Amino acid sequence: MYGNTPFGGDTETVTLTTEQRHRLREDLANVAARTRELLPGEFVVGSEISNGQAGPRARIAVQPPVGSVVSADYSPDNPDEVAISDTERDELARGIAASAALQVKQVMGNDDTPTAQ
Repeated sequence: MYGNTPFGGDTETVTLTTEQRHRLREDLANVAARTRELLPGEFVVGSEISNGQAGPRARIAVQPPVGSVVSADYSPDNPDEVAISDTERDELARGIAASAALQVKQVMGNDDTPTAQ
């Protein structure tokens, strides 16, 4: 809440070793694979790791056949705890798949046939 103010507290940049970054990439790929299993083939699932101001940021994104991209970010606070647990991976995959499916439902409304946007 106070991140841009002098009294907002110190934010240390998290730096990952090559091994930690590899582990995070593997975990993210597992989330993407699980998300693909939950959705029909018309949904495009992708993932990436980028560097934010406070360190690495993992993102999983789904492009539904209609509607906007749905995404979720994960930023490790502690380099010793960079791995995404099995429970977190499953919850993330189910959550983003459900959000993408809801996106399609909201765009289509009561119409049976999708329209390109």
